[in-house]
Amino acid sequence: MKLISDSAAETEQIGKRVARALKGTEVIALFGGLGMGKTAFTRGLAAELGVTDGVQSPTFALVNTYNGRFTVYHFDMYRVTTWEDLYSTGFFDYLDTGILVIEWSENIEGALPEDHISITISKGEHDNQRIFEIEGLDIQ
Repeated sequence: MKLISDSAAETEQIGKRVARALKGTEVIALFGGLGMGKTAFTRGLAAELGVTDGVQSPTFALVNTYNGRFTVYHFDMYRVTTWEDLYSTGFFDYLDTGILVIEWSENIEGALPEDHISITISKGEHDNQRIFEIEGLDIQ
């Protein structure tokens, strides 16, 4: 499925649409460069799941935990370049315990579960436009 966003607010709405289709233990792999809207997407997803904490990129923490209708684990894999790095994040311990949203999934593609949801975000026709290509999930 392909969706187009023209603003951060619309990107959050896409996150909310995705959240409505989740059952609680999905792995959502986000692909896309710096400034593509990965955190805005996650903010919308978390809000739809009843998270009231502020959602921020987990750049330095590696993983942020948000509690709502489901627990959301928000990973930043930007600095993960080896299997040892990945194991040190505790990533494998989180599988099947909540919803994992993974920024910079490009860096751990070989470790993603086979049934993950893939969301590739790319630039559109103008500076604020983003194209979301979603695979592995049917949304309304």
